[in-house]
Amino acid sequence: MQVIWRDSADNATYEDARVGRVFNRRRPERFPLAVVKATCQEDIVAAVKLAAEKNCRVAVRSGGHSWAAWSVRDNSILIDLGNYKTLEIDAINRIARASPSMTGRELNSVLVKDHQLMFPGGHCPDVGLGGFLLQGEWNWGWACERVQAVDVVTAKGELLHCNSEQNEELYWAARGAGPGFPGVVTKFHLRLNAYPKRGFRSSGYVYPIEMFREALSWVISISPDFDHDTEIAAISHYPDGDDKIRLFILFVTMKDKPHEAEQALRPAQETRPTGCVEEWFCKEDSLEEQYNSQGKSNPEKHRYCADNAYLKDDADVPAVLEEAFTTLPHRKSFALWYAMNPCSRRTLPDMALSMHSDHYFALYTIWEEEHDDRRCQAWVRNMMKGVEPQAVGAYLGDSDFQVRKTKFWADNNARRLMEIRRKWDPQGRICGYLDEGDLSGTQGLDNVNQWKM
Repeated sequence: MQVIWRDSADNATYEDARVGRVFNRRRPERFPLAVVKATCQEDIVAAVKLAAEKNCRVAVRSGGHSWAAWSVRDNSILIDLGNYKTLEIDAINRIARASPSMTGRELNSVLVKDHQLMFPGGHCPDVGLGGFLLQGEWNWGWACERVQAVDVVTAKGELLHCNSEQNEELYWAARGAGPGFPGVVTKFHLRLNAYPKRGFRSSGYVYPIEMFREALSWVISISPDFDHDTEIAAISHYPDGDDKIRLFILFVTMKDKPHEAEQALRPAQETRPTGCVEEWFCKEDSLEEQYNSQGKSNPEKHRYCADNAYLKDDADVPAVLEEAFTTLPHRKSFALWYAMNPCSRRTLPDMALSMHSDHYFALYTIWEEEHDDRRCQAWVRNMMKGVEPQAVGAYLGDSDFQVRKTKFWADNNARRLMEIRRKWDPQGRICGYLDEGDLSGTQGLDNVNQWKM
């Protein structure tokens, strides 16, 4: 087990261990006592026991993609899982067993090529499974619904297998607790999907931003009755080589046969508003093409500030989002609306994840220079202040608990989750939720909508 101590390692080595794998270049001024570079489950057990010996907390990093860098915590032992990569595939039963630092691209590169299977991991190719699954995340349904079991090192350093029949509380919490999960997941047992034999198909429609209300109103109106194998999103961004913001509406469907994909996508083609700057219908696509597109939209070595909201089902969504979608502060930034209906209308499984609505909205503000920090962060705050009166809650993964209090779970689920946290980690060994001042401890989050002025 490699341990890099702050008080004995040279500064370059320590800094690389501290933040070298943090995706967001807006790096935090927080300093772990040590970083453990784990390569196996035994290293994780030993690291948790080391933290108990030193009477300090444990933080965990799987992919390093948290916008708020939750893994970097003062006076903690940071367990970095970047060198712990393990993957077992049971193709017959369509089950994969993967370590948290495996990314969606790494997992699917094996599944698709060797087994014609896939797992709907993060849209962004370098997001680790750990944060993606603990927070729930949406990708052709809630990804955490496909978690059949987890292997966990508890705050006491015990290695447990958790599913619906044993250690059920931890299994329940692992599907939606986010960084407040009271243990360290060492392996996810995942239910897989068949990969479409002919790949994906997509339709895209690019509109002038002046048509924002008309175009977004259209896509909202057709989403509830649209094909259930199709993802629908509206993105405001600056296309390459264009000095104007455009509204890009994308439909991506998973079908085995081209005529099935064409049938699924045709209602959009037949009802779209006229006035597109660019469009395509039922074009051949693939998971790899989706990863490439998302990777380009989320460039490395940039500074990020993200926030999000689930909007009220009956909100006037085009009116609520218009300012955010039409005033991006930087050419690399983008705003997203995601169609959750009809999935948002069904009863979820019994798991921690429990907050959703018909409309998901997120801001991904991206820039390069430190001198733009204040301006870009202020823009996000101002946009969210306007949106918040129409919000019912938010998604954990695109949030920063240091900035505002928000509902992330249904009330009963939130209470149960915080009770499970206290039961399994009464001393607060696992760092948990990074609120203002990092004071949440065993109490966790309040689960209330409250903007911090």
